[in-house]
Amino acid sequence: MAKSVIIKIKRQADPKASSHWEEFELPYKPGMNVISCLMDIAADPVTRDGKKTTPITYDSNCLEEVCGSCAMLINGRARMACSALVDQLEQPIKLEPFSKFPVVRDLATDRSVIFENLKAVKAWVPIDGTYDLGSGPRMTAEEQEAAYPLSRCISCCCCMEVCPQFNQDTGFVGAATISQVRLFNTHPTGAALKRERLAALMGDGGIQECGYAQNCVEICPKDIPLTKSISEVGGAVMKQAIGDLFRK
Repeated sequence: MAKSVIIKIKRQADPKASSHWEEFELPYKPGMNVISCLMDIAADPVTRDGKKTTPITYDSNCLEEVCGSCAMLINGRARMACSALVDQLEQPIKLEPFSKFPVVRDLATDRSVIFENLKAVKAWVPIDGTYDLGSGPRMTAEEQEAAYPLSRCISCCCCMEVCPQFNQDTGFVGAATISQVRLFNTHPTGAALKRERLAALMGDGGIQECGYAQNCVEICPKDIPLTKSISEVGGAVMKQAIGDLFRK
C-alpha cells in the first residue's frame, strides 16, 4: 500500500464566518513540506471523503524561511510552513491560522499590527531630508557581530502568537518590536532617534507589559536573543524615565 499524508485544516470562508475542519489525503513524496502539501491540495481540491472543495488560502512567498509569510499553527505549534517537513511531523498534520490575529480566510491572517508597532517605535535608520554627507560612522566588527542576530527578524509574528501578554487587553507591542528598538538604538546613525523609541515603549502596550515568560525566545525560528533585547531595552527605558523625572 502506497504511503500517504493526512492533513487536517481549519477553514474559515471570511472574517465573519464560522470555522470548520476539512481533512485531505495526499500521496507521499520524499522531502515534502507543509507548503508543498497545500500546493498539492490546490491542484486537486478534494477532501479525504471525496467532496469537492476550494483550494486552501494561505500566505507564502520565499519558501526558504526568510520572508516570514507562511507562519501558522502546525500541530498546535507556531512555526513556518516552508520549513516544516512532513517526515518530522505527527499525523494527521493539523493546520490552523494564528489565534491572536484576525483571520482573513482559512490559514491567512492579518498581521499588520506588527508593522504598526514598528512604525510607532520608528524602527528605521533616519536619513530622510539629508544630502550626501559621505560615509556614515563606521561600525566595529564587534558591533556588527552583536547587531546581526537582531537583524535576522522576519516579522513572522511567532513570538507574538505564543506570548501570554500579547492580547487585546494589553496591546503589548511584542518581543520582535522591542528587539528592533535595540537594533536601531545601537546603530551609530539610528541612535539619533533613541529617545523617541524608548519614549514610545513607555506608553500603553509598552515594555512594562512584558511578563518575561520567555516563550518568544523559545519559538523564534531565527534564534534571535529576544529576552536579552527585552532586558537591555527595559533597562534603557527605566533609565530614561528616571532621567526625565528629574529633568522636570
